[in-house]
Amino acid sequence: MSVAPMEAGEARPGAKYDRLIAAAKAIPAATTIIVHPCDESSLRGVSDAAEAGIIKPTLVGPAAKIKAAALKHNIDISGFELVDAPHSEAAATTAVELIRAGRGEMLMKGSLHTDELMRSVTAKVGGLRTQRRISHVFVMDVPAYSETIFITDAAINIFPDLDGKRDIVQNAIDLYNQAGFGTSPRVAILSAVETVTSKIPSTIEAAALCKMADRGQITGGFLDGPLAFDNAVDREAARIKGIKSEVAGRAQILVVPDLEAGNMLAKNLTYFAKADGAGIVLGARVPIVLTSRADSPRARMASCAVATLYAAARRRAQTIAA
Repeated sequence: MSVAPMEAGEARPGAKYDRLIAAAKAIPAATTIIVHPCDESSLRGVSDAAEAGIIKPTLVGPAAKIKAAALKHNIDISGFELVDAPHSEAAATTAVELIRAGRGEMLMKGSLHTDELMRSVTAKVGGLRTQRRISHVFVMDVPAYSETIFITDAAINIFPDLDGKRDIVQNAIDLYNQAGFGTSPRVAILSAVETVTSKIPSTIEAAALCKMADRGQITGGFLDGPLAFDNAVDREAARIKGIKSEVAGRAQILVVPDLEAGNMLAKNLTYFAKADGAGIVLGARVPIVLTSRADSPRARMASCAVATLYAAARRRAQTIAA
């Protein structure tokens, strides 16, 4: 299932997410394990996505607390499977066990701290690790930018090394290619400047990542870097600087130097440019929907839609491989 391309000049808020959600509605709902959904925002997001036919939820957490929250906020959960777990830590552990048992195609964070969920996901024994580094992608709908843009990693890896960044880049490329956004995305490796200098280590790592792509260590996308933010997303800025590449001025994936830079960039776009940011964690056995209480209902729905599209692509790939 592919996402319809952006119409020329289209900048209507929410337009890009509308296409994602429509694409996810057109495929079977993904069986989804919801971890500790004990407040209105998490239950409302689950209910809305289930009603839209995007996910098929199993709720994991304190049954009495979940039912009380649903009753208080008039949310119907009668059609959802409910697995009792006494507290948030137990809910995370149980949810991971359900995934390992084949009971779900993806995880979704409820009203618990991200750290609690990720401890169970990344546990060396009984977790959901793969050989790939786990990373996070913000799928941003920026009204002023013509394409859906990815920002990675702004939530999981604080100061990733070069090997970690290789996996972060590959995770984002795989999501872009497999979830219907298109093929061979343009990937900008960001730094403060667009020239390689020993004074700014992120410029050296950017150049190394581009060479890794040249040698086949990163596949499926076009990389360029280091690029400053302006010449990564604005063609005129790239032209003025004399930068000519497939990526400069029209990047689709922005790879940030570290979590702090990425988090600030995503929040700047959210609050200054009125963007929405859907969040998904990659590199584990299943995609993980990572939402925030500050997310809009549309962003929550889009997070579920992206994860569902990605889970469907993985399911198709596994069927072909078998």
